Amino acid sequence: MSSTTDKIKGLANEAVGTIKQGVGNATGNDKLVAEGKAQELKGEAQKTVGDVKDGAKTLADKVVGKH
Repeated sequence: MSSTTDKIKGLANEAVGTIKQGVGNATGNDKLVAEGKAQELKGEAQKTVGDVKDGAKTLADKVVGKH
């Protein structure tokens, strides 16, 4: 998976997680709040993976001499 794909999926999971938390809070559904928080954290992790991939590619390009 490309770094861009990781970042997009991460943003989507964060957004859906935030919405689930909001709905869960509004309806008093603690399970939905927990699911939303878990999904939000998954999204943050996916975005981090994308950032790491970008950093590794940048480093590899510098080592190989591609600026």
